[in-house]
Amino acid sequence: MRAVLAEPDTMAAAQRPAVDLAAAEQEAGRAAERLRRAASVQDEAARRCAELDRLSARAADAVRRLAPLREEYDRVARMAGLTAGTSADNERKMRLEAYVLAARLEQVAAAATVRLQRMSSGRYTLVHSDDRAGRGRSGLGLHVVDAWTGRERDTATLSGGETFFASLALALGLADVVTDEAGGVRLDTLFIDEGFGSLDDQTLDEVLDVLDSLRERDRSVGIVSHVADLRRRIHAQLEIVKGRSGSVVRQRGQ
Repeated sequence: MRAVLAEPDTMAAAQRPAVDLAAAEQEAGRAAERLRRAASVQDEAARRCAELDRLSARAADAVRRLAPLREEYDRVARMAGLTAGTSADNERKMRLEAYVLAARLEQVAAAATVRLQRMSSGRYTLVHSDDRAGRGRSGLGLHVVDAWTGRERDTATLSGGETFFASLALALGLADVVTDEAGGVRLDTLFIDEGFGSLDDQTLDEVLDVLDSLRERDRSVGIVSHVADLRRRIHAQLEIVKGRSGSVVRQRGQ
C-alpha cells in the first residue's frame, strides 16, 4: 500500500485540491439532463425521418399513378386550346364553332354570289375569308372579288348601294342554304326594309329583276321603302297614310 502511495502519480494527485463533490454531483446531474434531452430529440428526429420516408413513398406512388392522368389532361387541354382558338398550334386563332360556321358561310357566299353577280352586272363575287383581323381571331370574314380590278378586297370598301345589294344577296343565299339544310322546307316570304334609296337607276332595276325572279318561284317578297320610283315596279302596295287622328293603311294596285 505504501508503495502505491509513494508512486509519483499518486503523490501528484494527493497534492491537488480536494474535489467539490456537491458541485460535481450538480454538474453530473446537468449532464444527465442534457443527455436525456438529446436522446429525446434523437427519438423525435428518428420518428420524423420515418414519417418522411412514409410520405416520400406515398408521393412517389401518387406520381406514378398521376402520370397517365397527366397525359390525359395534357391531351384534353391541348384539344381545348385548339377548339377555343388560344393554342399556339391554332395559327388563325379560330374557334371550333367559327370553323363549323365558316363551312356554312362558304355555302352561303356561293349561293349569294349567283344573285350578286346579276345585281352587280357580273362585277362582284363573294368569297369566304379566314384572314385574321389584326391580332384578333378569324373564321367568319367575307371579301368581294372585283372583276373590274381582278382583286379581292374587304366588303367594308363597298359603297352604300353596293353594301345594300350585297347584304340582300347574302340574305337570299342564306334562305337558299336554310332551305337545303332543312330538307326542302321553303322560306316562302321575304321582307326587305329600306336601302333602295342608295341604288342608282340601273342597279335598282337589276335588284328588282332578282326579286321578281323570286316571285316567279311562288315566293312572296315584301318591300318596305319610301322610294317613289318603286311604285312603277310594285303592283300590289300597302300605303301608310298619316292623319290627324292617326295612321291608316290603304291598299293600292296598278
